[in-house]
Amino acid sequence: MIKKDKKTIISNGTIITPFQSLENKAISIEKGKITAIKERKVMDIPAGVEVIDAGNGFVVPGFIDIHVHGGGGSDIMDGKYEAVKQVATTHSRFGTTAFLPTTMTMSKDKIIRSLKSVHEAFIKGTGAAEILGINLEGPYINPEKKGAQKEKDIKRPSTREFLEFNQASGNLIRIVTIAPEMPGAIDLIRWLHKKGIIASVGHSNATYKQVQEGILAGLSHVTHTFNAMRGFNHREPGVVGAALSSPKLILEMIADGIHLHPVAMKILIKIKEMGKIVLITDAMRAAGKPEGTYNLGGQEVTVTRGQARLKDGTLAGSVLTMDKAVCNMIDKVGVSLTEAIQMATANPARCLGVESKKGSLEPGKDADIVILNKKLKVELTMVKGKIVYK
Repeated sequence: MIKKDKKTIISNGTIITPFQSLENKAISIEKGKITAIKERKVMDIPAGVEVIDAGNGFVVPGFIDIHVHGGGGSDIMDGKYEAVKQVATTHSRFGTTAFLPTTMTMSKDKIIRSLKSVHEAFIKGTGAAEILGINLEGPYINPEKKGAQKEKDIKRPSTREFLEFNQASGNLIRIVTIAPEMPGAIDLIRWLHKKGIIASVGHSNATYKQVQEGILAGLSHVTHTFNAMRGFNHREPGVVGAALSSPKLILEMIADGIHLHPVAMKILIKIKEMGKIVLITDAMRAAGKPEGTYNLGGQEVTVTRGQARLKDGTLAGSVLTMDKAVCNMIDKVGVSLTEAIQMATANPARCLGVESKKGSLEPGKDADIVILNKKLKVELTMVKGKIVYK
C-alpha cells in the first residue's frame, strides 16, 4: 500500500516550465505539490522514494482546457456524473490535468441537469483531470451565428435565469458566452463582470462598435476566435477585428487546422500578445473514439477525416486533444515548443485566475505534470502528484 504523502521525484528529460527550458534538473513532489526543482546531482533521494524517469522526453505543466464539451463517447450535456468523469478520464490521456466542462444551447431543464452533474463531479472528484469550473456556451447567443446549436433553445440574456443556472452549478460557472448585440446582453455582461465571472463574446454577429460597448461593460474573452462570429471586413471590422485589436480580450483558438486555416492562426499569433492566446479543444463526445456517427446537443454529427460535421456540413465541435493542439501550433504555425506549451498551460491558468497554483512548474504549485516523448506524445499524466494515465 503506497502512502498518500509519499515523495516522488521526476528525473531526466527537459523541463519546460514553460517560461524556460531546464536541463539536468529533477522535480521533487510531496503531498500533491512541487516541493523543489534542483540539479539532479544534488537532489537527495532517500530510500522508498518513487523515481519517475522522463528519459529523453519533455516534462511540462499539465494542459488546462477551458472549453471542452465531451470525449470518450460522453458529453457534458448527458447530465450524468459518469459522463463528466468519462470526459475527464479521456482527456487526461492526452495531457489535460484541469478543465472547464462546457455546456451548450439546449432546453433549460437539460442545461440545469448538466450543471448539477458537473457540480456532483466537482464534489466527488473525477479521479482524472480536475474540474476548475464550468463554461456556459449559450443559450445567450445570436441565431444568425448559432453554429451547431439549436435555434429553438436560444434565449434572451437574463440575469435572473443566469442566477438559476449558477445556483444549479453550485456557483461553478466561470465563463459565459454571450452575443453582446442581443437585447439585455450588456446588462448581463456588466453583472457578470461585477461578480468576477468571465463574459466572452461568441456566436455573435456584433459590429466592431457593439463589441467595444461590450468591453466597456466588462467583456474580456473571445469564444473560439474566427468561428461563429462576424468576420473581418475593411469597412466593418466586426467581432474578429475587435478580437485582434482589443488588448483587453483574451482569445480562444481551436488549433486543429480545420476550424482555422494555418494562415489565420499565424495572423492571430503575429498580431496578438502571446499571453492573451489560449488553446482549446472544443472537443465533442467523439474525441478519443473511432470515426462514425455521434450525437451533439440532440443533433446527428458525422466524424470523418478528423472533422465533426452536422448533415448540412456545419462544423460541430472537434475531436481535437490538447497534445495535438500543441503539436499543430509547432508544425503548422511555427511557434516554439515553449510558446505552444505556454498557450496550453500558463495562459489558461492566468485567464481563470488560478496561476498561483496551476499552469507552470514551480515549487509550491500543484504537481499537475505531463511527460511527453520526443514526438510530443503523452507518456504520463499526473494530477496533484497522482498518476492518472501512464
